[in-house]
Amino acid sequence: MTDTVRAGSKRHRGPSMADVARHAGVSTQTVSRVSNGLSNVEPATRDRVLASMRELGYRPNRAARALRSGQYRTIGVIMFTLSSFGNMRTLESISIAAARAGYSITLIPVEEPTQEHVTKAFARLAEQAVDGIVIVIEAHFVSQADVELPEGLPVVVIDSSERDDYPVVDTDQAMGAQLATQHLLDLGHDTVWHVAGPSDSYSATRREASWRATLERAGRAVPPVVRGDWTTASGYRAGIDLLQREGVTAVFAGNDQMALGILRAFHEAGRRVPDEVSVIGFDDMAESDSFWPPLTTIHQRFDVVGQTGIEVLVAEIEGQQALPETFMVETRLVVRESTGPAPSVRLA
Repeated sequence: MTDTVRAGSKRHRGPSMADVARHAGVSTQTVSRVSNGLSNVEPATRDRVLASMRELGYRPNRAARALRSGQYRTIGVIMFTLSSFGNMRTLESISIAAARAGYSITLIPVEEPTQEHVTKAFARLAEQAVDGIVIVIEAHFVSQADVELPEGLPVVVIDSSERDDYPVVDTDQAMGAQLATQHLLDLGHDTVWHVAGPSDSYSATRREASWRATLERAGRAVPPVVRGDWTTASGYRAGIDLLQREGVTAVFAGNDQMALGILRAFHEAGRRVPDEVSVIGFDDMAESDSFWPPLTTIHQRFDVVGQTGIEVLVAEIEGQQALPETFMVETRLVVRESTGPAPSVRLA
């Protein structure tokens, strides 16, 4: 007979609170107080109980603790599209910030940014028993009055500035687009072409509006927008489109992935960057300094966005009233080798 456990045999139960109490030489009430993070335990006693928990492999009963405290120590995250760089970095920062605050997360991906799919996501979260919700869906419908967010649960919205009934944490998209466009104008380019993200994206429309306003303030012509979908492939198609147009010397791509596709299209056509055309992105991906040429871009603080969102949400979960205000996180310009003086300035 091998050491394999027989079908139907009884599994060994894990250590109980009473086991920990006996091992540490304390009462079960003391173990309970340590398990629940209460402060009325002497430090030396707490350390002894924690050491016993580790040695015995004791794990507190989370469900029972939730019943006693009224909290599940879990935050629900509703997010559309896990494929974009920005969303993945935001989710990473939310997860880290939640863990530091003593919360786990339950992720509910939304297949399509529609009211029906978001309503289903809320229903699924209601079954998961969460203390609060972070919503990371930048499609325009989130601002509509007929989209009802959960009643009775703290909510923080990320990447949307059009809700005035919940706290919102957002990157200053307008500042970033202005910095990108003005950088190219300061290099002597007559105007700046824009490859924008999807028209139903808050981030894309805010960047586009700021690009347009910056050109108008400078008294420059506003070229027609070339539309992409955040992917490298759409940037490549946009680059081929731009190659057919006259007078393109500067391009502001709505994100770094599309900028990468644009660089490839220009390279294949023999269009030198930045000697003949300058390209700037938005995001400052970890790989953007390894593009060829290294990409000038707008740096976003995804870590600050996630941290701020969790701080605001946890404060409300734990009894502080969160005001329905917007927390704006600054962006900054990172200059690398993909942008340079306009050809006319180089030849002057």
